[in-house]
Amino acid sequence: MPKAYVFTRHGGPEVEALIEQDVPVPGPGELLVAVRAAGVNPVDWKLRTGYIRPGSELQPFPTVFGSEAAGVVEGIGPDVEGFAIGDEVFGNPVTGGYAEYTLLPVAVTAHKPAGLSFTDAAVLPVAAATAYDGVRQLGLTPGSTLLVTGAGGGVGAAAVQLARHAGIRVVGVAGAAKKDFVESLGAVHIASGPGLADRVRAVAPEGPDAVFDLVGGDTLRAVAPLLADPAALISAGDKPLAVELGGAAVERARNAAVLDEVAKLVATGALRTHVNRAFPLTGAGNALRAVESGHTLGKIVIEVVA
Repeated sequence: MPKAYVFTRHGGPEVEALIEQDVPVPGPGELLVAVRAAGVNPVDWKLRTGYIRPGSELQPFPTVFGSEAAGVVEGIGPDVEGFAIGDEVFGNPVTGGYAEYTLLPVAVTAHKPAGLSFTDAAVLPVAAATAYDGVRQLGLTPGSTLLVTGAGGGVGAAAVQLARHAGIRVVGVAGAAKKDFVESLGAVHIASGPGLADRVRAVAPEGPDAVFDLVGGDTLRAVAPLLADPAALISAGDKPLAVELGGAAVERARNAAVLDEVAKLVATGALRTHVNRAFPLTGAGNALRAVESGHTLGKIVIEVVA
């Protein structure tokens, strides 16, 4: 039977397990996909602890980890058009990506370009798509200054690159250890921690034109007052605090068109995925520990052997 990495109840790493499960059956509008790679995101371990996405329903246990995956279509449900057996695809699974087989809804599934690896495609549906949606939401013009908190993480690195591609100056907030990485993306690096606002003013005396927050908490509270217009603040790191400060949450499109766009940007070299490490499915726990530590550069991926 195929394997999947799951959490059996809410809690810490002790509730995680590698199990065997039946191959899922695609329903209307769904594809059965043999997974080749799955992206690892902070939301994965947060869901394990009991966090519930706004508007989502509770899932029965065991719950398979993973909200982005890439692989090969092996089955097609009713009412599906535009996909065939053998197609290479990527998207947001409904049955978890840390598995040998998963289900992808066609509404948030795109064809993988031939020149894009499964490993790179697997990190686009959450991190890159969130960054794309946020940068587009802000609507900044070339020459504007964007402050990105958490610039060294998966979403942050993508946001920096997408903004730079649009001709926007970027100030990236990240730990001192991520300085070289953030600067390699084309951003001005600012170390996080006490005194952050003063360090930002030193490189952007008039303040940033917008803030794309991926951290929240004290970091968000420190940089929000630097904006002339609080409405120019968006967050995927602390949405309630962003609203409290006069900003908004990142508005996610969650559709295949965005996935097509980010894949094209990777294929043309405008966006690099910066996959830092890859783990086998049997090492999914180690992959989660690396992301849960909060100190990773770029993205971490689980690769599933065909």
